[in-house]
Amino acid sequence: MILELDKALFHFINVELSHPILDFLLVWIRHPLFWVPLYLFVIGFMLLNFGRRGYMFLLFMMLVFATGDMISSRVIKPSVERLRPCNQNEIEVVERVRCGSGYSFTSSHATNHFSLATFVIMTIGTIFRRIKPYLWTWAFVVSFAQIYVGLHFPLDVLGGAVLGILIGWGWAIAYERLPQNPIIE
Repeated sequence: MILELDKALFHFINVELSHPILDFLLVWIRHPLFWVPLYLFVIGFMLLNFGRRGYMFLLFMMLVFATGDMISSRVIKPSVERLRPCNQNEIEVVERVRCGSGYSFTSSHATNHFSLATFVIMTIGTIFRRIKPYLWTWAFVVSFAQIYVGLHFPLDVLGGAVLGILIGWGWAIAYERLPQNPIIE
């Protein structure tokens, strides 16, 4: 029943919501190069405003990303072995990007973006409160785009989001327990 609901929701997002503007925007939004300016801004902001303390924050951001990506891609996906929607012949899929041969559950895009959003919100989000809705929106839109382009089912994205939130939360706790917390003092 849950998998049938998952497929129905996938069909609604991938097929019925089809629109040329979404086709253009969501294909780009999920692409890593689209976010390079944001990543460069974060690096510059941390180094200009926090100097050496910013390096520790950026190191933790890399650890958050690496942990999420490895757990999603190298542990969960090979264990679950759920095929991507675009690799299943029995369901209708509008392929907006190259399908790929990897497995679907959990979405690494969702894991990575939700883990980074959670980490930032739980650390510097306590200082810069206005960024919280933007970070949640960023993670959600990138994750939603994975369904829209035909690479993931909604449960793949939900599983990735939950995994990412847990990873970001765990690393934020570790970061806050540093002897001399670099940013949050």
